[in-house]
Amino acid sequence: MNAMGGSPWALVLLACHLLGALCSVHALMSVRTPQGTIAWVVCLVSFPYLMVPAYLVLGRTKFRGYVVARQVLEASSAGNAALAVQPFVVRRPEGLGTMHAAVSLAKGPFLKGNGVELLVDGRETFDSIFAGLEQAQRYALVQFFIVHDDELGRELKSLLLRKAAEGVRVYFLYDEWGSHDLPRSYVRQLRDGGVAVRPFHSTRGWGNRFQLNFRNHRKVVVVDGHTGWIGGHNVGDEYLGLDPRRGAWRDTHVKITGPAVLGMQKSFFDDWRWAAGEKLELDWLAQPSLAGDVPTLILASGPADPQETASLMFQDVIHSARRRLWITSPYFVPDPAVIGALHLAALRGVEVRILIPDYPDHLLVYLSAFAFVGEMIDSGIQIYRYREGFLHQKVFLIDDAISGVGTANLDNRSFRLNFEITAIFDDAGVASRVERMLAADFARARRMTREELRKKPFWFKAAARAASLAAPIQ
Repeated sequence: MNAMGGSPWALVLLACHLLGALCSVHALMSVRTPQGTIAWVVCLVSFPYLMVPAYLVLGRTKFRGYVVARQVLEASSAGNAALAVQPFVVRRPEGLGTMHAAVSLAKGPFLKGNGVELLVDGRETFDSIFAGLEQAQRYALVQFFIVHDDELGRELKSLLLRKAAEGVRVYFLYDEWGSHDLPRSYVRQLRDGGVAVRPFHSTRGWGNRFQLNFRNHRKVVVVDGHTGWIGGHNVGDEYLGLDPRRGAWRDTHVKITGPAVLGMQKSFFDDWRWAAGEKLELDWLAQPSLAGDVPTLILASGPADPQETASLMFQDVIHSARRRLWITSPYFVPDPAVIGALHLAALRGVEVRILIPDYPDHLLVYLSAFAFVGEMIDSGIQIYRYREGFLHQKVFLIDDAISGVGTANLDNRSFRLNFEITAIFDDAGVASRVERMLAADFARARRMTREELRKKPFWFKAAARAASLAAPIQ
């Protein structure tokens, strides 16, 4: 009687352990980092009842569905962009420090003929974006990771509805995880007003039903194929520094005009094809800007790439530095390869400065950084913590010519799990403007010391080490 009563449970337990074993084999063959592989395999074998559901939701590092959808695009109208930009291709010189790896990762060249305007903080950024959207004649592509139904969000909604009423084709893409609190009424009003609106929908398809780990972290706005914006800002009052709980918000965006905007448009085109299942009819005629001639590279990255594009991009950035490397990131949990590249840069005499927030936004990520900054300081790397509000910008500066603004953080999520996009500029004038901006930021920061780390209590150091162990599977 007891044996018969217990047999169904025994079968359930056996099934759980078999699933755990199967998932552990899958993790062994697919998880990208050794630390992540070990963590998943041990947990799946030891605690399959809890970890098999967790693995189904969080364990995947390749967005297979997007890969297949993007392969279909190779013969699509987006391929016309490659022909359109040929007159603007910049031939890179051979040798170190010329970002050849980034060009290969981007699958596209640096393009000349671009105007670049650095936008510092929220009000300047959204004034520029809204003014650009007002000028849209044919279409507007709008994509953000986070959209709030607050004052700024409603300002954007009203503008998009007005442009749609004027006959402009408006496409609005948001990440359903980042915008989880966006009310259905917001989306319904846009749709009823003629705006084509979609969530990125990373769980579309049976094979993706349970995945929650992939996010579309890109922030891209394109108007008529010739003007675009990329940077760290999402749509919310906190990005204007109006949230009393968060306080001042330090962020950076960039406005680009010229042929490089087609690279931003191609990124949106691919994302919309996945989210909506349709190919957009867009203009692919490259037009030189009247506002400058800045060589620009647009590098989109994500979990559909065959390589770890964002991590390799940062490694190329670091290895390219000969005299100076300044990097800002709100989340600083780099992988071992990037950490090693930073150490090597400092040891060969490069001035390496890293600016991160002094106030935590995500506790686990905040703690993780303390696990390895001591060794970085010992190598001569200067770690600064921004003190006047929350630092959210993703910017880098190499020597006196190369600079970049984008959406990618220095952490595992941006390296392997998020769809990101970065604009890289090879221009002394743009680099000079970035230098002045970052110099002002460093002046508002404090430099970390070894003594500061030594004074941390044991529980804090232990928590930091424990948090860093979770970094590969964050």
